[in-house]
Amino acid sequence: MPTDAPRLSVVIPAYNEATRIERTLQRITEYLDARGDTYEILVVSDGSTDDTEGIVLRFAQSHPQVTLLAYQPNRGKGYAVRYGILRARGERILFSDADLATPIEELEKLEPYLEQGYPIAIGSRPLRESQLIVRQPLYREMAGRAFNKVVQLLAVRGIHDTQCGFKLFTRAVAHDIFSRCRLNGFSFDFEALYYAQRLGYPIAEVPIRWMHQEGSKVRLLRDGLRMVRDLLWLRLCAGRHAPQPHTEPASLHPKTPTHPQ
Repeated sequence: MPTDAPRLSVVIPAYNEATRIERTLQRITEYLDARGDTYEILVVSDGSTDDTEGIVLRFAQSHPQVTLLAYQPNRGKGYAVRYGILRARGERILFSDADLATPIEELEKLEPYLEQGYPIAIGSRPLRESQLIVRQPLYREMAGRAFNKVVQLLAVRGIHDTQCGFKLFTRAVAHDIFSRCRLNGFSFDFEALYYAQRLGYPIAEVPIRWMHQEGSKVRLLRDGLRMVRDLLWLRLCAGRHAPQPHTEPASLHPKTPTHPQ
């Protein structure tokens, strides 16, 4: 790890987020500045065609912790997250959606699990203690639950919510996992967790506050079918060559989570 590595890296994938990216960056920087730890924020523009990149660059002029990573053309959210995580220098790496559906303050709920020894802590909406302040439309919620049942059956066992856009990793584990990932679309969440389980990394699933935000890039039918296709590919093709669990260092044997599910 570089000697000047910040305590935390926040990776934010952004595709045409001009209407809210400045507000998101303002909230995150205010919160992290108040904490006092060193940090960096990597905004990954995934081929944006609006003013997302200009807004981030202007914001970064007065906030040197913010860096824009940009490329063309649009490659997909999974590609953007992977691009940012593999360039992040922080001791811990948080992936957060640009809409802050999970408020940045929820980081405080994930961090204790890394301190207990978990290398991965993820926000999870279906847990009993989670607070869904603004729920998504019923048809999307039911479709998500049904899809998660299939994900648990075929790939990521025991995880109730693979798709929540709020996940915290240690740097070494994040780089180990995402260097193996190949899916560029919305399927990247369950692909990353699939490899995490195959590699033997414990995952803490943590109840959070969450608020549905308008403007989701996910199209239920189109992207749902692609995610089913990707899930089958992961199970039938990638799974044949997936890494086997390794001998874990003592720090990767965490305490059992105490939250109810």
